[in-house]
Amino acid sequence: MTELAAELVELLKSQGKTATTVESCTGGLIAGAITSISGSSVVFEYGFVTYSNAAKTVLVGVPAEFFTEHGAVSEPVARAMAVGALARSGADIALSVTGIAGPTGATPGKPVGMVCFGLAQKGADTQTQTRQFGNPGRDKVRRLSVELALTWAIAVLKN
Repeated sequence: MTELAAELVELLKSQGKTATTVESCTGGLIAGAITSISGSSVVFEYGFVTYSNAAKTVLVGVPAEFFTEHGAVSEPVARAMAVGALARSGADIALSVTGIAGPTGATPGKPVGMVCFGLAQKGADTQTQTRQFGNPGRDKVRRLSVELALTWAIAVLKN
């Protein structure tokens, strides 16, 4: 994760861009990976940890009805999280993650290991994706989620 975070920080610096995060199941681990890199304060001011539905609504403006219509672990919620974080932070790129790290929390159609991601950028369409990491354990789902988010942001910034 450190290598990915360092690459992301360098890309952001070289492009004169800033990033923010809005995290649920990762609980701030993406922000932690970024801020573990010396000099990251140039490209990262803060992130949001929105573990509860209420926090997602209050902090980044996810409409409350999204939770009943789609569930907290859904691409519409991941999209709204990223868009809200981008608007509230003033950053150039926002990464969001919401998922079921386990071992509990699964619901019909949403198994442990299901994680939804969002990526919003100024001047570009917001993207989402869903991954199913299986049930390798809570820590591994969270680590894989951080790695995917960092890798995805790097790929988007390189294009």
